[in-house]
Amino acid sequence: METQHRWPTKVIGLIALLVAVAVVLGVVVWRSSQPKPAEPVQAVKVDGYLGGEKIGLFDDDEFKALATKAGLDVNYRKAGSLAMMDADRKGLDYLFPSSRTAVEYGKSKGVKATRQDIVFNSPIVVYTHRAVADGLVAGGLMTKDESGVYRLDMAKAVDAMVADKSWTDVGYAAGYGQFRIDSTDPVQSNSGNEYAALIATVLNGGTPATVDSVARDGATVKRLFAKSGWMETSSEDSFTQFLTLGVGSKPMTVGYESQILDLAVNNPDAFAQVKDDIVVAYPTPTVWSTHTLMALDANGEKLLDLLKSKDVQQLAWRRHGFRSVDYLGSDPISRFGVNGVTDQVTNVSELPNNDAMQALIKALQ
Repeated sequence: METQHRWPTKVIGLIALLVAVAVVLGVVVWRSSQPKPAEPVQAVKVDGYLGGEKIGLFDDDEFKALATKAGLDVNYRKAGSLAMMDADRKGLDYLFPSSRTAVEYGKSKGVKATRQDIVFNSPIVVYTHRAVADGLVAGGLMTKDESGVYRLDMAKAVDAMVADKSWTDVGYAAGYGQFRIDSTDPVQSNSGNEYAALIATVLNGGTPATVDSVARDGATVKRLFAKSGWMETSSEDSFTQFLTLGVGSKPMTVGYESQILDLAVNNPDAFAQVKDDIVVAYPTPTVWSTHTLMALDANGEKLLDLLKSKDVQQLAWRRHGFRSVDYLGSDPISRFGVNGVTDQVTNVSELPNNDAMQALIKALQ
């Protein structure tokens, strides 16, 4: 009969202990060889003034995620493009107006940017209602081409307003009172300011207004704005009022093309209610609104770098309708499902030079 060899209990315990120690040491060595996790990044808070039409972008969760990834906590206060240049800037890192006119106005007020650059572009358009648009087509102030794009003849429109013609005179019999095109306050908000520049240019025979022509025509421009009565100071507030109050109160209003595109993507239920009624009319001529970020310090410069990044430029076009060089050609405007918008904006006028624009602002104050 074979003899069975048994390990002493103490030996077995010692082996088990050695194995356990080896495992623990192995785990310790393995962990020590691994790269240390990155320390949590403290987000840099960035604050400034923002034109209302860009709030949708800054509130976008995807934009916030991109900002967080870049180490930024981006905040804003809403203000008109011109109004922000006169506002208290203490503790702020940036200003984000909607035109170079506002930038130059700011410089005249002592605003000093450490860096600035055009970030997005939007053409100025006129929003109206289907019944108004078709009436104005019949009356000759507007045209509609075979692709469904409406265009407003600015020379004829200005002539009609100067002559105090009624809505019936221009083809819209249901309109009350004198024909007018509403806008934001031209001495506080960019869309109204650029509309004033268009009127002044038309009154100057189609050539960008000059200091001399503004001295001659400034009172006329001011009288045309007086037809609208109270004017909002934010382009976004003005657009919201246009959608809310309807054709009886706001037959036509000036805005940015991006606003209806943003609505279509981010508030599809509201867009569905107005899709078949709202008409986007491209003025001939129109002007480009150049949304320019003015960095006031190093933190503002970080925001500028973020806004010019490929990811934000793509987001700004695809979800908010701001045109950029990289995406318009390969990503047509038809993607938004908005009737009557066009990839190519034609008949664009240059804005008057800075001296003329500053003279126009003074004439309208």
